[in-house]
Amino acid sequence: MAEFSKQYCKTTDMGFDGDFDVYEEWSKLKPGYAVNYICEGFGFNMIGKEETGDRVMIYKNDSWHDFDNMVIDAKPKISLDDW
Repeated sequence: MAEFSKQYCKTTDMGFDGDFDVYEEWSKLKPGYAVNYICEGFGFNMIGKEETGDRVMIYKNDSWHDFDNMVIDAKPKISLDDW
């Protein structure tokens, strides 16, 4: 079954709240750690916290992207404070 993050659902107006909240899961992580969560919409398969505290999304090909920038690029008119 496909899963979608709350943030993806809000940026695309999917009509439901999502299966998990990226920021909530990220807040549970210690710096340098990651947890498996797949968001079919954004395409990532892990949520990570850099040693610096930055949020990153990790993909199957081991690339990673800053989550805040990814959300802003997806829908520039939303505010990160909305989460």
